Amino acid sequence: MAVYDLEEQESIDALKAWWRQYGRLVIAAVVAFVLGVGGIQGWRYWQTQQGLKAAALYGELEEAVRLNDAKRTDELARQVIADFGRTTYGAKAALLSARVALDAGDAKLAEERLRWAADRARDEQTRALANLRLSALLLDGKQYDDALKVLSVAHPEPFSALFADARGDVLVAQGKMGEARTAYQAALDKLPKSAGYRNLVEIKRDALGDGQ
Repeated sequence: MAVYDLEEQESIDALKAWWRQYGRLVIAAVVAFVLGVGGIQGWRYWQTQQGLKAAALYGELEEAVRLNDAKRTDELARQVIADFGRTTYGAKAALLSARVALDAGDAKLAEERLRWAADRARDEQTRALANLRLSALLLDGKQYDDALKVLSVAHPEPFSALFADARGDVLVAQGKMGEARTAYQAALDKLPKSAGYRNLVEIKRDALGDGQ
């Protein structure tokens, strides 16, 4: 028993010595792990709550649009963009309010919202859509160079035909028929044979003749 007690005491002493040397490191590691897990869970919870609040506010925005309340639409859009601009609802609010502003004849506000979406949208598809709508707005305002600049930005491949077609429209407005025909042909080269939209692009291309 004495030998056993002695060995047990030596083990305890060794453990105490190890703890004195490394105990603080162990505690620090455990605390860091707990805080890290808690931080991740807290961040996820915060993101979920933000998403729910943004969705609710966006729902109010859609209702204001349905009621044709331009003032309320603008107020809600500004709030969504300011408070939840980093969520997907920020860009959706910008696009929706831009359409309402344009319908109300406020091209300046529509351009402001479309530029915001083009610059800040979280996904490249929404940014591409915003740039297409912005180019159409600039074309309507005879800001041809700005429209072409917008259409020159990088965009997802599925949007290539739409961007080429829009570029053709701007070039026609500038009187550059040869370049416009080339742009329309580029759009056709990108469009599937079964796409109904091809007919319109073909009509615009063929209306230019040989492009001279």
